[in-house]
Amino acid sequence: MNHNAGIQQFKADFFKALAHPMRIRILEVLGEGDKNVNELQQILGSEGSAVSQQLSILRNKNIVYGLKEGTSVIYSLRDPLIKELLAVAKRIFDNHLVDAISLLEVIRNEPYNEKGVRE
Repeated sequence: MNHNAGIQQFKADFFKALAHPMRIRILEVLGEGDKNVNELQQILGSEGSAVSQQLSILRNKNIVYGLKEGTSVIYSLRDPLIKELLAVAKRIFDNHLVDAISLLEVIRNEPYNEKGVRE
């Protein structure tokens, strides 16, 4: 595998690690501050095993890390830029929604012909 292909694979693996709704939500929550599994469980309204499983994936891809504090592990974003990445993604999705809503408004304003079909 050449150097560029290796970088592309690294990027693909990184985005695969983000490709789960609970993992995205975990990252959003951790962007607000460090949390332990119990806190994440409560915020997400999910079982500890599901949260732990998703945290494991994020840890394995070096997106989050945990520090043992007493009997708990406190999770943090490995890189604060993750928070910015999620904010940029949200803006992109918002732009797509604005475009989709604008298109829908255009379609809704198109007149119908005598057969009841939009022109």
